[in-house]
Amino acid sequence: MRRRRRDVVRGATLAVVVGLAGAVVAVPAVADEPRPGLAWGACPEDVVTKVAVLQCATVPVPLDYREPGGEQIEIMVSRLASVKPDKRRGVLMLNPGGPGGSGLSFADDLAWFGLPASVLDSYDIIGMDTRGIGHSAPISCGFTAEQGYPGNIPPYAVDEQAVADQAEIAKGVAEQCAAHDADGRLRHVSTANMARDLDRIRAALGEEKTSFLGYSYGTALGAAYASMFPERSDRIVLDSNIGDTHLDRDGLRRYALGMEETFPDFAKWAAARHETYGLGRTPEQVRETYVTLAERLDRAPENGIDGRLFRLVTFGGLFGRTKYGLTAQLWQSVRDGDGAAAEKLAAVATPSPADNAWSVFLAVTCNDVDWPADVRTYQRAVAEDRERYPLYGAASANIIPCAFWPHEPAEPPVAVDDEGPANVLVLQNRRDPVTPHRGGALLDEKFGDRSRLVSVEGSGHGVYVIGDNACALNTTTTFLVDGTLPKRDISCR
Repeated sequence: MRRRRRDVVRGATLAVVVGLAGAVVAVPAVADEPRPGLAWGACPEDVVTKVAVLQCATVPVPLDYREPGGEQIEIMVSRLASVKPDKRRGVLMLNPGGPGGSGLSFADDLAWFGLPASVLDSYDIIGMDTRGIGHSAPISCGFTAEQGYPGNIPPYAVDEQAVADQAEIAKGVAEQCAAHDADGRLRHVSTANMARDLDRIRAALGEEKTSFLGYSYGTALGAAYASMFPERSDRIVLDSNIGDTHLDRDGLRRYALGMEETFPDFAKWAAARHETYGLGRTPEQVRETYVTLAERLDRAPENGIDGRLFRLVTFGGLFGRTKYGLTAQLWQSVRDGDGAAAEKLAAVATPSPADNAWSVFLAVTCNDVDWPADVRTYQRAVAEDRERYPLYGAASANIIPCAFWPHEPAEPPVAVDDEGPANVLVLQNRRDPVTPHRGGALLDEKFGDRSRLVSVEGSGHGVYVIGDNACALNTTTTFLVDGTLPKRDISCR
């Protein structure tokens, strides 16, 4: 393990705010590069912006990189162009996370949050719908509202039978995805192929290198690109990390660790507002309230809310302090048996299912790595994590459709390459419900001397621009604009 002396930098406030068995076929890193030049024009009407003027274009890429001359699909990209040609150094590609999140308007989102002018001047900011998403050869498993909310987190399992019941549901979902894959695109939606697409986009833009800013799952994509194309990567920022180039069982189970580490922030917040919400005068009492309400709903769902949904909504409420008030209201309504308020708040906290988004999440997650198919494996994991992480361990260790996925991974997961240039900045809140600090530390360790870890004494999901820590903001902006990577890992207080 690499060892460094850690500098402690005092910043501002807390953040306020996601080997294979058998033979595999070798896949080339990238096919022949396209000629530079894109036909920029107006973006589709559903690409809504608040402050930026974006242009859009499409880039053809092979559906299957093993057959670069075969079927092509189009990846739609957006551009927020620098207005300072004398300061422009290149392009900065973005990914908002998921997998399954549309990124065409993400440049506008970051500009709205306050992406520094020095960064906007230094780069053409490139958003995109990665393959399978939105305007880039979208895929579908045919999820419907009537089917229920599939989501990217399995439900809390109260016992072994609950895992077995979920296995039947997961198997049905996998079969449903296979049945809707009429054009055979599902198996080609993977992190490695998305990284190859990034390089095709770089070439189409006429750039020798590209910088990258990715959040949550975007850290896996950025890590994959920096590993597959190290000499073509410029400045790479990975914010709120899942710990590798793919989400596997360990990464999913770390959600429970993240909730254990982040829940005390909400509990402290709620205890300080006991006179308003009545959830407990101390953080310990707030935790007891959570357990009591969840177990009550496990025994008898009320007003359409069961213990699984209550835990899921609470987990989502830890993503940022702006969600704390809504979460406390939900607890109040459940405690008081207020059916109308409970249903309304549950609908707000868990939006209607997005077929395309969850289809991409499953395709990428299941195609990237081989998942165990034995139900007993998940039952043991649920039992272990219910003890280790009682708040949410029996959810994130539960079985998902990847256990029954119709396709074997086409290639091993991308291995993090620690031999390239020192150009990776890893940002991580110390308390993050979905990507806990351990994920950032793991990825930093894997990159070795290529990376530096910025640990932020903050709570929630998202650091750069989305958060509110001056130290992290200044460190990241300096790296993106001037290329100055910290000499050592940094702790921002």
